[in-house]
Amino acid sequence: MPLSITIPVIDISGYLSSDTEETNRVAAAIRSAAISPGFFQVTGHPITPDLRERLLAAVKSFYALPRDVKIKLHRNNSNCLRGYESVGDQQLEPGFQDAKEGFMVGQELEGDNLRFAQGANQWPAEDECPGFRQVFMEYFEAMRLFSRTMFRIVALSLDLEEKYFDDFVYGRDTVTMCRAHRYPPTTPEMAAKSRGIGAHTDFGALTLLLQDDSGGLEVFHRPTQTWHPVHPVKDAYVVNIGDMMERWTNDKYTSTLHRVISPVSDRDRYSIAFFNEGLLDQIIECIPTCLEEGKTPKYKPVMVEEHLKMRYGNSY
Repeated sequence: MPLSITIPVIDISGYLSSDTEETNRVAAAIRSAAISPGFFQVTGHPITPDLRERLLAAVKSFYALPRDVKIKLHRNNSNCLRGYESVGDQQLEPGFQDAKEGFMVGQELEGDNLRFAQGANQWPAEDECPGFRQVFMEYFEAMRLFSRTMFRIVALSLDLEEKYFDDFVYGRDTVTMCRAHRYPPTTPEMAAKSRGIGAHTDFGALTLLLQDDSGGLEVFHRPTQTWHPVHPVKDAYVVNIGDMMERWTNDKYTSTLHRVISPVSDRDRYSIAFFNEGLLDQIIECIPTCLEEGKTPKYKPVMVEEHLKMRYGNSY
């Protein structure tokens, strides 16, 4: 029989209700999932169905705009990676241009002394896409809080003080980004030659993904060199460990290779990914609870800003 990899589904509502026994259970489940496969799905989270539905509707309206309206908002016009990406702009797997459209927003910052990935978002005019800006930023702020919650559980899973990562995930100089994707459908013949997103690991520390029910997300199982689907679960967020967290934990937690296969269907696939890339001045070096006695860290310390500049530069 072919090998099947289980992507755990973890209900975090017990943590949110401050139930000590449930908090311990949730932290243990996330510890196990973060070690392997490095992917899990979370239910019982604070993002309401209403907000998710309103955002998805707004995203669909944006992507239905004429190309000349969207291209005016291209990320090449931004000094902080924000705005529209057309099909083929990004290449994450050699030999495959990503067959997706994207739209990225982040924390709105203005003024002098802006740093890497800091600045203002680009937006369509209100009469072109009514309510798009408002609902996207409402969602973005809700996700910043949700991300902080997830990092607090991750801290507990590593036997750290609960707020260990708070400055890293929720400061002015923390890079947090949210990207909405549209994957056009493809034919069975073309699907074998294309990728919605090519195989890659995520650059930052932790990714929270809202996906529709189309499917297509796959994770790579290193021991058997095989790919396995992450089946959509109603109301769940897919969570995955990024390269920064793998490095920070001395490879205890796994940043797993993943990709999106272009949908073979008669409809588009939509997903919205929230990336917590971290505090720009944070030095990523082995967390004390992840270093066994007598061992030395596998990686040299690196500053978050240096890490992100290298990884983003290599993918565009």
